[in-house]
Amino acid sequence: MQSDAKHSPVEVDALKKSFGAQRVLGGIDFQVAQGETLAVLGRSGAGKSVLLKLMIGLQQPDAGSVRIHGQEIAALKPDQLNEVRKKMGYLFQQGALYDSLSVEENVAFPLSRHTKLSEGERKAKTKELLANVGMDRDLNKMPSELSGGMQKRVGLARALALDPDILLFDEPTAGLDPITAAEIGGLIVNLKKQRKMTAVVVTHDIHGARTFADRLVLLREGEIAIEGTFVDLQKSKDDFVVQFLKNAC
Repeated sequence: MQSDAKHSPVEVDALKKSFGAQRVLGGIDFQVAQGETLAVLGRSGAGKSVLLKLMIGLQQPDAGSVRIHGQEIAALKPDQLNEVRKKMGYLFQQGALYDSLSVEENVAFPLSRHTKLSEGERKAKTKELLANVGMDRDLNKMPSELSGGMQKRVGLARALALDPDILLFDEPTAGLDPITAAEIGGLIVNLKKQRKMTAVVVTHDIHGARTFADRLVLLREGEIAIEGTFVDLQKSKDDFVVQFLKNAC
């Protein structure tokens, strides 16, 4: 599927989502340009993870739209949605590896399911993907033998298996020590340089976001409190933005 030149890869327009009486997103708008990394920040319960689920079609919005390469996600039939998802990598907060599969088998899973590569080609591609995240020596290990940071690396390799042009990250550094978190942040930066990928990163980690994001969106009670560079956030006089940065930094 070719990107429509008239559209940004990701366009979110007047997006609303509630669960019963609880409003999670109150009509938010943003776009992500080709090759840009956008960090979505906010307090717990601000709607960050719900936003990612709406973007990949795991949940339906109450109003508004998410367009991926010009295609409105909510309007797609299941087979059409699956085609769009193949071009979107998703790194879950916990890595979400299959416990019963080895590292190699986890990364090879989408290749065996969605491509016509031979077994030899799959093995070569899997090893290359794992080498890119520094995990090629751990092919035969099981997820239970890996640290949290190692699981995230394997999850990232699997998310890249189908050569997506958009990556969605849900709290990629959550629960990691500062050194490992910085390493994961470095991988995100390298991906942007090497693959010119478009990425949306939901995170609490303002330090990481400062290093890997081109632009940041800070959510407050389901709305965008501020959107801009890290310097823009620092210059803000808004009480919530000032307090958020003070507590996060």
